[in-house]
Amino acid sequence: MPQSDIAILIPGQINRRVTERLEARYTVIPVERGATLPLDAAKAATVRGAAVSGSFPKAWFDALPNLEIIGNFGVGYDGVDVRVAAERKIVVTNTPDVLNDEVADTTIGLLLNTLRRLPQAENYLRAGRWVAEGAFPLSPLSLRGRHVGLFGLGRIGLEIARRLEAFKVKVSYHTRTPRTDVAYDHFASLAALAEAVDTLICIVPKTAETHKAVDAGIFRALGANGVFINVGRGWSVDEAALAAALADKTIAAAGLDVFYDEPNVPEALLGFDNVSLLPHVASASVPTRQAMADLVADNILDWFDKGAARTPVPETPFRRG
Repeated sequence: MPQSDIAILIPGQINRRVTERLEARYTVIPVERGATLPLDAAKAATVRGAAVSGSFPKAWFDALPNLEIIGNFGVGYDGVDVRVAAERKIVVTNTPDVLNDEVADTTIGLLLNTLRRLPQAENYLRAGRWVAEGAFPLSPLSLRGRHVGLFGLGRIGLEIARRLEAFKVKVSYHTRTPRTDVAYDHFASLAALAEAVDTLICIVPKTAETHKAVDAGIFRALGANGVFINVGRGWSVDEAALAAALADKTIAAAGLDVFYDEPNVPEALLGFDNVSLLPHVASASVPTRQAMADLVADNILDWFDKGAARTPVPETPFRRG
């Protein structure tokens, strides 16, 4: 049974572990996500926290006069209007670090799948073609001798870069501001990075500046031996330009874990045998998702118990008064 009169709102679906941990302390109110908050004013007034996986409707801020904290399930928090939250002194939290290794590991796996066509090779074996037709064709691409560029070098990008070092490839990156704690070459623009490398990994968040930043010009700069990998946001890629670049061999291959309009994948991308596609699973292991769920719950618990959340986002660095 709840130990306090605090209510925590959960719009839509979220990892069950979040709900279980919060239910032990608070009244949990699950609701459908929509334009209008489906609660009467009296019940809405009891809501002091929210746990969110996905979007938090902007209109709900006005309907929740006592909201203090929004715990976001994930590193990216573009589904929550942090500008409005900051104006109202509502702390927003996310789940950094606990998924870094999983996403970085998956990125390397996706890169290898794309270069060496490992999923196609397994399907060839399972279909009995090794017996019937002989050896699987040689992969036209390899990781050997590649120059990998990272579009983004935050927590996850840095873990990807460290893993790439073990593969003995050159690593460079583009960010708005150069890092002082790495030896990798920094390029002042994404276009300059794409010109210099033959493999581009996109791991940037969803912002106005990153919208379709990877476009036809970037693919032309990457070149005919180029490989593009996206584990950041589908928002950052012009998917029509990517499909065109693959069709006319402007680039050699692509590997994607994220898409512009998930779960809808452009039909044009499904027909290529030099594209590896994953259904946004980079952090999707039970241990990692449980760690993320625990951090969502811990942020809310700490806020009400200790007056400060563990991982507030930079825009809302508040403490309880």
